[in-house]
Amino acid sequence: MKKKPLEHILSILFVGLVFGVFFIFLSGDDAPKSGLQEKRIEAYGRIEFLNLDDPFDRALLKEALNIFYPGNPAKNDSLIREIMRHRSQQLTRDISRSQVSTSISQKKIVQLILMYIKFILVYVLVLILTTYGVQTFASFRFIKMKQGRSSYLILLGCMLQQKPSSPTIKGWIIYMASVLSLLGKALIKGVFFLILFSPAYVIAYSFKTRFDTNSIVFMILLGVISNGLLITYTHKFFTLLVTESRKGYVQTAIVKNLSNDYGRTKKGAISNKILFQLKKSFPGHVFQHIFINARYQYLATIKEQASFLITGLVIIEMALNIQGHLCYELLQNLLYKNYHIVLIIIFAIFLVVKATEMISDYIFTIETRKYENR
Repeated sequence: MKKKPLEHILSILFVGLVFGVFFIFLSGDDAPKSGLQEKRIEAYGRIEFLNLDDPFDRALLKEALNIFYPGNPAKNDSLIREIMRHRSQQLTRDISRSQVSTSISQKKIVQLILMYIKFILVYVLVLILTTYGVQTFASFRFIKMKQGRSSYLILLGCMLQQKPSSPTIKGWIIYMASVLSLLGKALIKGVFFLILFSPAYVIAYSFKTRFDTNSIVFMILLGVISNGLLITYTHKFFTLLVTESRKGYVQTAIVKNLSNDYGRTKKGAISNKILFQLKKSFPGHVFQHIFINARYQYLATIKEQASFLITGLVIIEMALNIQGHLCYELLQNLLYKNYHIVLIIIFAIFLVVKATEMISDYIFTIETRKYENR
């Protein structure tokens, strides 16, 4: 455990050194070295009285070249094409440089810092909400399993195999209402799962004309419900709960008179109010020990979950072209080949990942010491 902080620090220093070398290399003068032919082409493009966008002026230049360099019209035609190509490339280069600053100024640094703070804020909130959602939904699913409740589709199938309790019209109405109710609940649940498994950009573009997709609230919502993050780790936590519930200490706790009641109305059961509270605690119930042990094992997956989350946020900001956010700035500078700024942004995101790993290892160490002292 003591080696963990040193490993994190050394990895940060190593990656920082590599990025620093690339930063110095890419921050140098990247102006293209012009050869004799390029200088000659640039000289023709700088003739003030000649408008090369005008076909008449281009024809005039061609005649002049044929006069000064007779006997080689194909070479003169090729030279004119090179001049036009060079002017087009120069125009594209000037436009790209005018839109995005290629230098690291004080204004640019302040702008990147503000974007970075916004990125960290969104990341932390989404990580907290996702962790809470994972534990809540997994616990709810586990309790539902203990209550013996089946899925809506299974209940619907069983009901379709049966006949109405009464052959009267009223009995058929009640029967059809129950069937339609189960079918509607199954469809709603299916749509909910489709949303949870959908990529963020699919959800965003579905609502792009109805909501402000540039807001931080929308970013947080997308980060929580999209890309399969919430449902994937809910299933992992649920698996941990099921595994823990089958261990011997659960039977021992039941023998020691701890409640094992998962009903809704009976005394000692787990209520929805307790289940959905922020800090989950189930005193006097065997599920307390099942939950604590499952949560301890789940801490080891936080780093993996955080990596998927950061990847998802990067994709969301890039795919939706959300201006004013860090990852959109990353994409923009990649397009305009400002690689020194790209390196700064990537290293900043790397620091977020390492900070998450260090905090996760620290919490895991504390929880391990608690278990060792028991």
